[in-house]
Amino acid sequence: MGALLFSVFLGTLALGVPIAFSIAIAGVVVLIAGDVNLLIIVQRMFAATDSFSLVAVPFFILAGDLLARGEMSKTLVAFAESCIGKLKGGLSAVSVLASMFFAAISGSGAATTAAVGSSMIPELKKRGYAEDRSAALIAAGGCIGVVIPPSVPMVLYAVIAEQSVTRLFKNGFFPGFMMGGVLIAISLYQAKKLAYPSGKPFSLSELWKTFQKAIWAIIMPLIILGGIFSGYFTPSEAAGVAVVYSMLVSLFIYRDLSIPELGKIMLQSGRTSAMIMIIIACSGIFGWALANWKIPETIATAVLSVSSNTYIILFIISILILIAGVFMETASAIILLTPVFLPLIKMMGVDLVHFGLIFTVGIAIGMITPPVAIDLFVASSVTGLPIERIAKVVVPYLVGLIIVLLIYIYLPLFIPALII
Repeated sequence: MGALLFSVFLGTLALGVPIAFSIAIAGVVVLIAGDVNLLIIVQRMFAATDSFSLVAVPFFILAGDLLARGEMSKTLVAFAESCIGKLKGGLSAVSVLASMFFAAISGSGAATTAAVGSSMIPELKKRGYAEDRSAALIAAGGCIGVVIPPSVPMVLYAVIAEQSVTRLFKNGFFPGFMMGGVLIAISLYQAKKLAYPSGKPFSLSELWKTFQKAIWAIIMPLIILGGIFSGYFTPSEAAGVAVVYSMLVSLFIYRDLSIPELGKIMLQSGRTSAMIMIIIACSGIFGWALANWKIPETIATAVLSVSSNTYIILFIISILILIAGVFMETASAIILLTPVFLPLIKMMGVDLVHFGLIFTVGIAIGMITPPVAIDLFVASSVTGLPIERIAKVVVPYLVGLIIVLLIYIYLPLFIPALII
């Protein structure tokens, strides 16, 4: 049954069938072959989406879309430049720092790439930075958007794995900062090698001026994450707060958003959310088939028969996650593969929150690995450059992020206190 399930799924995917329907078709075919009552289809589709935690998904998507096109992202970029823009090639580092700031309020890689790219790329080009390398750096920075909390993929993983969203969010900062640090180091090395110019001299008055303008954006993650970690509200309620806050700031403080524009943004966010929710619903059928025929347990037993070494198995899983990221969109990969990996992870005794972060970082790297590289597509649309050209120069950043993934896989195994 496992061979039939995955054969049908991969076959329909190869024929160009949308991933949600590929998942559903594979599950239905196996149910029919196993002579199961097909009423289970409706039951599992409903059960898969019947979770309060999933309320956070459309709200965080809407908050990210609101912030991506508004003044808030521009003020964050200006503040980041006033902090570290003086360095040689400092504007490259500013791009990464701005991505990290934006990641803490959006939860979306595409929104982070779009917001930072639209603000930074024209300025980078104006100051003599190579446009393709700038686009590649900002696309790589967009990967941080789903690692530093709030994070939509973390919410999805938490629901499937029955883990605490709050714990995942608390532990997301460390790998997110590691990713940002590596990207800044690579960008500064390239800046020295390519003789990029230094930025404006550091000025306390300029820092204060940009801080005052960016204060509304800076306060937002403090409200959202502070509320979650203090227990004042749940992650789902925090997502609602994020939407209301970003609307109020955009409409009445920065005044860069009109009611007709708000309607268009909400429609776009609704489409994205609907796509994710239908994948979750269809995965309910797929997941039931996996559980009913004990396919994940069989896979886990087979893997453990090859090697019982935790380090080797985690390395193999990380390779599988990276490969999945090449061909699958982030949410789809987490929804589909989490039930497959969980029994094996439990057998090895690895903390499920640690694994959730490994999965999130690994699948985030897929955002810059063609053919399904959403951040590269966004960077291409912002710059007008062919995606092939950006993909060629993104390689150093890709290698750096993979090194971060490997470090994060093994470091908490040696220092368990890193997982809180």
